[in-house]
Amino acid sequence: MDETDEIAELTERLVAIPSHEDEAAAGDAIESWLRAETDATVERDAVGNVIAYKRSREAGGDDPGESSTRPHTLALVGHHDVVPPGERQTTGEGIDGEYVVERRDGRIHGRGAADMKGAVAACLLAFRDASPPPGRELALASFVGEEVGGEGARHAIDEGFAPEYALVAEGSTNYSKPGVTDVAVAHKGRRASTLVATGTAAHASEPEAGENAIYRACDAVDVVRTLDPPEATVFDEPVRGSLAVTKLHGGDTWNAIPDRCTVTIDERTVPGDRADIGRAPDAVSGVEWTVEQDLPPMACGDDAFADAALDASRDVHADRGLDTPEHVVKPHATDAGWLAGAGTAPVVCGPSEPGEAHTDTESVSIPVLDRCYEIYLDLAERRW
Repeated sequence: MDETDEIAELTERLVAIPSHEDEAAAGDAIESWLRAETDATVERDAVGNVIAYKRSREAGGDDPGESSTRPHTLALVGHHDVVPPGERQTTGEGIDGEYVVERRDGRIHGRGAADMKGAVAACLLAFRDASPPPGRELALASFVGEEVGGEGARHAIDEGFAPEYALVAEGSTNYSKPGVTDVAVAHKGRRASTLVATGTAAHASEPEAGENAIYRACDAVDVVRTLDPPEATVFDEPVRGSLAVTKLHGGDTWNAIPDRCTVTIDERTVPGDRADIGRAPDAVSGVEWTVEQDLPPMACGDDAFADAALDASRDVHADRGLDTPEHVVKPHATDAGWLAGAGTAPVVCGPSEPGEAHTDTESVSIPVLDRCYEIYLDLAERRW
């Protein structure tokens, strides 16, 4: 079986396993494949992450990776949880049936094909086939809980997962131009927060007897509208965040002055900068600010590694007569943000295209999966 057929079949096998509520079966499949196909050290942690390691054989030691100095680690990183499928993506009633997987027109269709079981398949095969150079440990990590705030990545980091370098195989295809798989050296984060305005209830016929929480909330929104969105530059690439009020809720009936109003804010953060939302409660009495979710942004902190990843991608594209990929910025958060915060130098490079993930028509290109396998294999064996 050639590598393209093997990637396609492994992708279909993984996509067919439901993993939107319980990732255990998908993790079982990944773990069993690694144990059957490689001689790597394979770990399954308490939350269900699958992590494997292998090293090159170096002079002076009988065991893989034995040397007088600790090798650096390059990790190929993915996740095997998915968002809930659409009705067309399952058999049976609702989202509780088996996942539907179809191969047509050179693509694999099904929930998780693009985000990101196809990329996990490419990582698995590259991990198996790569011969890392002396001084390098190669790791493979497939996390749980990425879609719900990076729960698996955070657990692994807390338990000591600390590769010096990581290629996170989230989507970077067709970013700079059609038909290429770029290398993202930065991505935005997401901070979700609320401003809660409190006041004093009163009958609406006597509004002066109360303190209108909606008015206080609107004053706070006016402050938010004056704030500059965060900005940064990574590898000469501009990274521009955003700030938007997305919900406002206050009051329960038409004839009462409301004593509470909640404002929801979506902020896209950038490496090293955030909007000063705290100015709103400082400026308006009776307003409190609470951060509900904070997915970190990412910037690759190692120029040589970022360039090596791009060189690997460019070499694979050149061998196939394709256009030249570029360093790019990804608009949304991935587990690379958690890794960067823990000291890893990450890049993002993978087969998913803009508009594919989380859709009822999700699919991934088989030729692009094959391309990504070659990029991962090249990088795993490349020196920088």
